[in-house]
Amino acid sequence: MIALRIAIILALTGVGIALLLSLLRRDRRYLRLAWQILKFSVVLLLIVGALIMMGRIVLFRVPL
Repeated sequence: MIALRIAIILALTGVGIALLLSLLRRDRRYLRLAWQILKFSVVLLLIVGALIMMGRIVLFRVPL
């Protein structure tokens, strides 16, 4: 869980820096970089969340 929190913090920092650079330099490639970081972060979060949910389902499954 700590690794997931660190990944979220790094992703948000990267998005913030890219947005700040796009405002300061007026270059659209930083906006594209911020969007890519955001997309891949959300996908990673969904994958990790699904794996955690699947693990909990398997652990708490009542044998028949």
